[in-house]
Amino acid sequence: MPTAQPSPTSPVRDILAHPRGGPTVLRIVLGTHLRRLRESCGITREAAGEAIRGSHAKISRLELGRVGSKERDIADLLTLYGVLDEERRGQFLALARQASTPGWWQKYNDVVPSWFETLIGLEEAASVIRTYEVQFVPGLLQTAEYARACIRLGNPRASERMVERRVELRMERQKLLYKPHAPRLWAVIDEAALRRPLGGVEAMRGQIRHLREMAELPNVTLQIAPFRIGGLSAAGGPITVLRFQEPDLPDIVYLEQLNSALYLDKREDVEDYLAVMDSLCATAEPHGKTGDFLDGLRFLDGLKNTL
Repeated sequence: MPTAQPSPTSPVRDILAHPRGGPTVLRIVLGTHLRRLRESCGITREAAGEAIRGSHAKISRLELGRVGSKERDIADLLTLYGVLDEERRGQFLALARQASTPGWWQKYNDVVPSWFETLIGLEEAASVIRTYEVQFVPGLLQTAEYARACIRLGNPRASERMVERRVELRMERQKLLYKPHAPRLWAVIDEAALRRPLGGVEAMRGQIRHLREMAELPNVTLQIAPFRIGGLSAAGGPITVLRFQEPDLPDIVYLEQLNSALYLDKREDVEDYLAVMDSLCATAEPHGKTGDFLDGLRFLDGLKNTL
């Protein structure tokens, strides 16, 4: 049986001492370490799956952090991978227990699909969140009234209770921007999103005032991509790129669709989207001009009679 040598410093122990991001990130970290152990021992996913009475697909989901894990399965995998040191095994099992703890967003599981739970957990752990929106103001920067209009638009069959639950969740997500170790939010908003009075004139006025205030936060960079710059490199749709302080977490690209989302973490994919984001930021109005741009949207004053 191959034996994995204990390392002098344990990244598993480090993340247990300073957890950040809740169960989503802990599952990803756990899966990453399990994949490295398996590959270092030359064991296939099929063989690993048999060891825990599962399939190679189960191992794949576990290593990607897509699912929680039973301590029994983790213990069996550690034995298979030659991790016999009791202290090190204990660290992995403790990580598995923490990774199975429900996040704060679980109380909204009646309105949160599983594919979106992952984004919430990643936001909690991110050190930098870069996002581009062409049609809407980014969710982390929305007012409750504007969010309500967005949610009704995207969920026309939802009850008022479900709409309000989603609004409440969105407001809860935004609290991470005010935490002591808040991530840096770098957002680029297309002018089209600001010219569309979603929710009516008053809602849009309030949203623009809110953007003006958010742009003053030290951890928020807000840029506007005006019509006059012509075509944009991200013409295909909204993009979010999340970066983490944890060395075991790669940058992740989030692409939301109507009823699902894609999470890309392959280096070549991430680098392509980072190049797009860099181009957008270089083309859009600089952050220092955002306040003046928002102040110039006085056209809203004249819309009341046309709606």
